[in-house]
Amino acid sequence: MVHPKVAVIGGSGVYKQAFIENEREIKVETRFGASVLKQGLYRGRTVFFMARHGGGHTVPPHLVNYRANIAALKKLEVDAVIATAAVGSLRRDMGPGSRVIIDQFIDFTKQRPLTFYEGKEGFVVHTDFSEPYCPNTRAAILRAGRALGQHMVDGGCYICTEGPRFETPAEINMFMNWGVDVVGMTNVPEVVLAREAGLCYGTIALPTNFAAGVSAKPLNQDEVLEAMDTDKLELEKLLAASIAEIKTDASCRCRDAGNNYPKE
Repeated sequence: MVHPKVAVIGGSGVYKQAFIENEREIKVETRFGASVLKQGLYRGRTVFFMARHGGGHTVPPHLVNYRANIAALKKLEVDAVIATAAVGSLRRDMGPGSRVIIDQFIDFTKQRPLTFYEGKEGFVVHTDFSEPYCPNTRAAILRAGRALGQHMVDGGCYICTEGPRFETPAEINMFMNWGVDVVGMTNVPEVVLAREAGLCYGTIALPTNFAAGVSAKPLNQDEVLEAMDTDKLELEKLLAASIAEIKTDASCRCRDAGNNYPKE
């Protein structure tokens, strides 16, 4: 049986995974710059781990080189990506400890490179986003989490803000009226680029607090990192189990979206 190559992109508070064996650091050069990540094995499967903000959380969300990161995974012939994202919750029933396997997003960013296609290839590409996240990857994560007895939420709308500041209560109130469930600063353009590259991609949104105006107290970054540290072992179990659940499956349309992806 041929196992798919799986990459984990760790967000805030997720800087390494203890279950990855024979780990070594690699550097992948792309036309958008270099990306540094770890390669190893899990149950005989090739696994990659990438810390989105760097190993010491040194890169702010609006300056992450998303294009280099996704281009590196494409160059490594990764099949599926599982991303984690610390988020603020806009809903009381999606509090800390939940795993929201988001299925929709709203882009509220303002100054990030958003695409691989900028007309330099001699044509324009409009990628379909009717189903933004890979249904097979989402299903694998949900199966894994439920088998572990974790609180899994099937579906949710994520809004991506520019950051690095937290949102105002007025913004959160507007987002709530739009039907948003969780707010974060990193999932866009990552999810967009993954689809353009033809990668299966799913995100585990991890509420660490309630958003401004929902929470009665001021927000701070330490609270987010402390919540992620407390949840570290359970999240590792979920990521390992999700990797084991992912199959080589051509039933989704993610790979077809990468047909126009320019060669390195």
